[in-house]
Amino acid sequence: MGLVLGIESSCDETAAALVTTERQVLAQRIASQDEAHAPYGGVVPEIAARAHAERLAPMIDAVLKEAGVALHELNAIAATAGPGLIGGVMVGLVSAKALAMAADVPLMAINHLEGHALSPRLADPALTFPYALLLVSGGHCQILRVDGVGEYRRFATTIDDALGEAFDKTAKILGLGYPGGPAVERLALQGDPDAVRLPRPLVGSGEPHFSFAGLKSAVLRAYETQQHSNADLAASFQQAAIDCVNDRLTIALDAMGPVNALVVAGGVAANKAVRGALETLARARDLRFSAPPPELCTDNAAMIAWAGCERLPTGQNDPLDIAARPRWPLDPTAEPVRGAGVKG
Repeated sequence: MGLVLGIESSCDETAAALVTTERQVLAQRIASQDEAHAPYGGVVPEIAARAHAERLAPMIDAVLKEAGVALHELNAIAATAGPGLIGGVMVGLVSAKALAMAADVPLMAINHLEGHALSPRLADPALTFPYALLLVSGGHCQILRVDGVGEYRRFATTIDDALGEAFDKTAKILGLGYPGGPAVERLALQGDPDAVRLPRPLVGSGEPHFSFAGLKSAVLRAYETQQHSNADLAASFQQAAIDCVNDRLTIALDAMGPVNALVVAGGVAANKAVRGALETLARARDLRFSAPPPELCTDNAAMIAWAGCERLPTGQNDPLDIAARPRWPLDPTAEPVRGAGVKG
């Protein structure tokens, strides 16, 4: 049995976890920074990096003690090396380097997106490659074909806002506070998804890419008319976003060839309405549907440790001088997306 310590510090969650190659999470800790960033309506990089530096070492110590594991008993230490807020990424990666050197165990510099991409396999042993992946979070919105560990082909990305970012900005418009995604989902349960006419950007276009900036702006204009309840606006926004995702996924699935399953991962994967719509789409296409449990959807160290577990058999370790990366695409060969404001 392999044992990997995972460290995650790419944004505003500080996390550490111990995971085995047999899919056991022996111990984990996650510290949220929501309260620190709430007054600003979003993540402040300097505040995030400082919090990581203060919290990470005692968190790692607590995880090791809870599991009764010594550093030298680990098979590897896996840490997020990007993409993310570079100050936070450096805190986690430098900590992992120091521990790997002190314990004389291998270091694995993990792509945060790969952590999300492989996280469903931690909770779902029956999920096999290849599968279609919708990766949706506050900073990323992509459709990929996952053929194996380190084998990713991107079919779609966003040309402006990510879906999670659109949820957060809609929450800000409606005065729901930060983090916004869960608040919009809760409020949408009280509203009518057909009450407000909102656009479905790029729906019907030939390429499967996403765009949510126009939808967010339409929510703002509708809000300023004062003709709709916040609940109806939240429900209508959420339905418009789901319609966009379904349309884009349909085009991408047609293009990527046979896959074993439709998988969703990332923070927005915790949204029950989004999950339900994707499960319906998978069933209509005779595909298995898989999504990690909510606790593995948001940023966490268990998914980073699991990505390390997936890499253990390959022997793919990293040198101690590997650099942190603010940007790190899963598919570096993907064709650049056309359009102003491209984030992909």
